[in-house]
Amino acid sequence: MNDLPPKPVSRPENVSLLRYLRLFRRDILSAQPAKLYRAWMAEFRTPFFRSYLINDPKLINTVLKEEPDDFPKSDRIGAGLRPLLGNSVFLTNGAVWKRQRRIIDPAFAGGRLRDTFSGIFAAGQAGAARLRQDPEAQEIEAITSHIAADVIFRTLFSLPIEDETAQKVFIEFRNYQRSQPILNLAAFIPGPRWMPRFFRPATRVSARKIRVLITQLTVARLEMIAEGTAPDDLATKILTTKDPETGATFSLSEMVDQVAIFFLAGHETSASALAWSLYLLARYPDWQDKVAVEAAQFDGDFANLSQLKITRDVFREALRLYPPVPMMVRQSLRENRFRDRVIKRGAQIVLSPWHLHRHNRLWDNPDGFDPSRWQTQNGKSCARDAYMPFSAGPRVCTGAGFAMIEGVALLAALTKDHRFIADPACVPVPIAHLTVRAKDGIWLRIAAR
Repeated sequence: MNDLPPKPVSRPENVSLLRYLRLFRRDILSAQPAKLYRAWMAEFRTPFFRSYLINDPKLINTVLKEEPDDFPKSDRIGAGLRPLLGNSVFLTNGAVWKRQRRIIDPAFAGGRLRDTFSGIFAAGQAGAARLRQDPEAQEIEAITSHIAADVIFRTLFSLPIEDETAQKVFIEFRNYQRSQPILNLAAFIPGPRWMPRFFRPATRVSARKIRVLITQLTVARLEMIAEGTAPDDLATKILTTKDPETGATFSLSEMVDQVAIFFLAGHETSASALAWSLYLLARYPDWQDKVAVEAAQFDGDFANLSQLKITRDVFREALRLYPPVPMMVRQSLRENRFRDRVIKRGAQIVLSPWHLHRHNRLWDNPDGFDPSRWQTQNGKSCARDAYMPFSAGPRVCTGAGFAMIEGVALLAALTKDHRFIADPACVPVPIAHLTVRAKDGIWLRIAAR
C-alpha cells in the first residue's frame, strides 16, 4: 500500500471545453489540472463566463471575510439544488440570507450545542451496536450514512432512525444523492430562474418525496409546539426563534427549506467525513489504536469531550484531506483586481478547500496523513490561513461546531470496541458529487478490538 492516502489523478493541462465539461460533470476533482495544487490563482474561460480559482489566503480572506457582501454565493451550482432546497439558507444572499441566519444561528450557539450532545452520543452508541463483525469487507459509506442520518433525526426532531418517517426520508436522501450531479446545465449557461434546468427525473421525484416527508414532520412539530408538548430540540428552537429585527418566525414553507438543507448539509457532509476518517484510521492502524485508547477512557460526558485530543486531530486531518464540500462558488458584484488581473463584474470566484488543503506551497507534506501536524507551527499557521472545511467569515457553516463535536464523538464510539481493517488491494478513489465520496465505496473489514 502506497504510504500516501488516495488522491484523484489530475487531467492533462490542455483539454477542449467539451472534454472539460464532460470531465467536470462526472467528477469535479479529476477534471482539474495538477497546477492548481501550487497556483495562487488560475483563470478558466467558457463562452458564457470567466471563473477564477483562488488559493491565495489573502484573496480568500478578502472574499469570505473582508468584503463578503461584494462576493455573494453564485447561483450556478445552487440552481441545480433548488428542487430540494428551495429558498434555504444555503442558497440565499443579501437581506434574505441575513434574516435566515438571525433565526437559525441561536440554535447552534455556545451552550446550545451541549443540549444536542445526548442525541449525538445516543446515535453513536446505537451505530456502534449495529456494527457487524465480519471477515468479509463491508461498505463503510452506507454505515456512516445511516449513523449520520440518525444524528440528524435525534437532534432535530428527537426521533431515532428506526422511526418510520425517518427511514423514508433517509432512503429518499440516499436516492437523491445518487441521482443529482454536482453540475447541471445551470452551472454553465446563464439565465433566469424560470429557464429549464433539465434535472433528471429521478432527482425531481426524490426531491418531491423528501419535501413531502419533511413537511409532515414540521407540521407535526408545529402542532406539538401549539399544545406545549414539543421536546426542546433543534426543530423546536428554530421554529420558536423570532427574528430580533422583525419579531417574525419562519413560516411552514420556510422551515421546510431549512430542514432540507440541515439534512443535506448535516447528513451528507457528516457521512462523508466520518467514512473517510474511518478509512484513514484503517489505513494507518497506529493512529487508530491511539484513538481507541482515548475512546476507552471517555465517559460520555459532554464536559469531558475535550479529552479526545488525538481523536479531534484525526478528524481535522480527515477534513483537510477529504473536505466534504470540495468547492464553493462566489460571484463578483463589481470589478476587482486580483494579483494584477482585472476581475470583471459577474465573474465567478471559485474557492476550493480541496486544493487549498493540499497546496504544496502552504502545507508540509500536503498529501500525507499526519494528525500530529496540528500541533506544529506549520499546522497552526495553516489552520488560520489555509483551512476551511466549513467555509469562513459570515457565511461559515452554522453547524461547524456541531459537526466537530459529532465527528469526534462518533469516531470514539465506533473505534472503542471495533477495529477497522483496510485491504491494501482495495483503495477507494475520491470523487465529488454532492460531497466527496468514493467512486465504488469504501470497503473495510470490521473486527472486535
